[in-house]
Amino acid sequence: MRSYPHSTNAFSPSFLEQFMERDEPPTGAEADVAGPWRIEPIPGLGFGLFRLGESLMRGFRPAAVFPDRWLALLAAAVLPGTGRDAFLRLNKQPDAEGYGVALDDGGIVGRFELFDESLLEALNVTVGLVRSPQSLAYLLEAAGPAALERCGAILAALR
Repeated sequence: MRSYPHSTNAFSPSFLEQFMERDEPPTGAEADVAGPWRIEPIPGLGFGLFRLGESLMRGFRPAAVFPDRWLALLAAAVLPGTGRDAFLRLNKQPDAEGYGVALDDGGIVGRFELFDESLLEALNVTVGLVRSPQSLAYLLEAAGPAALERCGAILAALR
């Protein structure tokens, strides 16, 4: 469980302590990483990731620190998806058409020729990026101007 600086929280310490004794609901992991995230320069270290309302100035430690802003942007982009259950699952047993890629309800939405957990994990990360406009914006900013220019040309050509 995270600890929160008491002086920077709208809830009283006694109120928070009562809740700290309870079990975390299943949504707790998602709430902890959902953000929104902001990136703050940290002198001598690089760039830290902070939840909205948190900062070094207010006594909070960053969730992560990177020497380069683009890496902090990538972390801020993918963090919200890390608290969610996987959107897609890979069936462990193949059928005649390969390994089924299923949604939570078991509906098959695709197939892999080979059992490829790395591909499935990458798809789930991508789902997390496209579910959140802020995550997608962080990803695009991290890509940089040259990649954005090329991306814009590709999108225009697809129309």
